[in-house]
Amino acid sequence: MRVYLVPVGIERYALYCEVHDDPGEAEGHPRGFLRRWFGEFLEAIRQAEPGRRRRPRASEPASSSRFRRAWRWGLRRLMRWVAASVAEQRLLWHLRRQSTSHLTHPDDLAPDAAEQIMRRILQRDADRHLFWLAFDAVGLTISGILAIIPGPNVLAYYFAFRVVGHYLSRRGARQGLHRVEWGFDASPPLAQLRQALALGPSERRRLVRDVSSALSLERLTWFVERTARST
Repeated sequence: MRVYLVPVGIERYALYCEVHDDPGEAEGHPRGFLRRWFGEFLEAIRQAEPGRRRRPRASEPASSSRFRRAWRWGLRRLMRWVAASVAEQRLLWHLRRQSTSHLTHPDDLAPDAAEQIMRRILQRDADRHLFWLAFDAVGLTISGILAIIPGPNVLAYYFAFRVVGHYLSRRGARQGLHRVEWGFDASPPLAQLRQALALGPSERRRLVRDVSSALSLERLTWFVERTARST
């Protein structure tokens, strides 16, 4: 697995990767109703990520009730909203299954400095996802009160998806910190991203697209724009 240390600000970095398999492929999915939750969550993540091919959806059978169609529509909207907010966590989800990985960093950073930055990011992610895992687990427990109300418990779905996401993310961060053997290589195109951050919007997008093309990364432009705005 190849991970990129991407400049997203002055002295600020983010970890990025592109992988094309599902985060849960190598491990058994939960069974029964939880399995459906997990499968729909992963499909929502795929649908939410720009640059991904979207699978055509089967049309809703004519025999489906209006309420059922409305429920499915609302659930899909909810999952896509959650998926968009955690799309960047896919790196950590995949990292939890790795024993070796490669960090590609800007060539104006020494490997030791790049490793320190990477480990600092992973430790921050592990701590952050532990906090939100505990918070959302409490929310999931409290949302069970709404089970007495007829109809789908949308709040429980929301907290369940968040619990799954933060759990997988924390596992991935800890795997990267304590079990993964890292290799390192330097990339001149990644160093060029520092110049892009000081440019106007159109020039920045053009340079980031050039870097994306040089590294064969389809969604790097979207990632840089999204991450630079949120850091």
